[in-house]
Amino acid sequence: MKRATAPARPLIALGAGLAALGTAALLGLPSLAKAPEARLTAAASAPPEGKYWHTRVLLQRTNPRQVGSGANRYWVVQQSLTEEWTAPDGSRWVGSRELGTYPKSGADREAWRRDGSPTKWTRTADGQTVSLSTKPAKGHVTPVRGENTFFLAGQRLTYDEVQRLPADPNALKSWLGQAARVSRVPEKGVDRYVTGALPTLLHQLPAPKEVRAAAYQALLTMPGVSSRGKAVDRTGRTGAALSIEYQPASQKEETIKVTTDLVVDTGTMLLLSESQTTLMNDKVFPNKTMTQTVLQAGWTQAEPAVPALP
Repeated sequence: MKRATAPARPLIALGAGLAALGTAALLGLPSLAKAPEARLTAAASAPPEGKYWHTRVLLQRTNPRQVGSGANRYWVVQQSLTEEWTAPDGSRWVGSRELGTYPKSGADREAWRRDGSPTKWTRTADGQTVSLSTKPAKGHVTPVRGENTFFLAGQRLTYDEVQRLPADPNALKSWLGQAARVSRVPEKGVDRYVTGALPTLLHQLPAPKEVRAAAYQALLTMPGVSSRGKAVDRTGRTGAALSIEYQPASQKEETIKVTTDLVVDTGTMLLLSESQTTLMNDKVFPNKTMTQTVLQAGWTQAEPAVPALP
């Protein structure tokens, strides 16, 4: 079986006795253990509640180019499932499966019908090569080769270190800020780096609920983040809505604005969905607009397998 390769990342020490052992110390980079406000405040490492930390995520995004022929041009949505299983020792498996493409809106569906209701496409309306189908693919599952660690803010952590991350919002922000600096993020980009890392703790890592709660509370205090009350995700689940707005500098004559909308279950402190909308000159940029729905996140005893159809 072919193995994927995990990218190499720097390491920062999490505890007072670990600084001398971390790659960061060897490189002369700052150690998080030296920052009093970043001390670990979560409870002592809790045993895992299952064999694997498991996530199942549905990705939906509009194909960046219209398909169809003649006057019958239309947008289609691609959808895929990705599942990950991570053991406490960091061993990881990734499964993925294309679920099939469908017309985006009612008007797109009418244009698709006029186009003969095709079930696959090899060319876009402007002649670009694509490989799209309305039928689900077989999918696959693959072990990931690399260091057996968990990734957070560019750092490699053990299961015990994830368990002992700060359970206080301010301490967690401080920890992530230090991680950004260890990764040589420019000072003006640290807040954005921290904001981008916090949602990771809401589903991707087996962090304690107290740490997830701290991540949620920390998000509410970050620049560009606002609470939007309640929202319903695409599966009908209700959660707290957060909006993250980022507007990079204008590029030549183009103005880009990126908005990320999160829906969080504040009972379990788990992410339900994450949608990203990119506007270029106030028009939606399809290639950078997508929605991820977290169908499952938690411990499981089930072995890695090809993602099942929804």
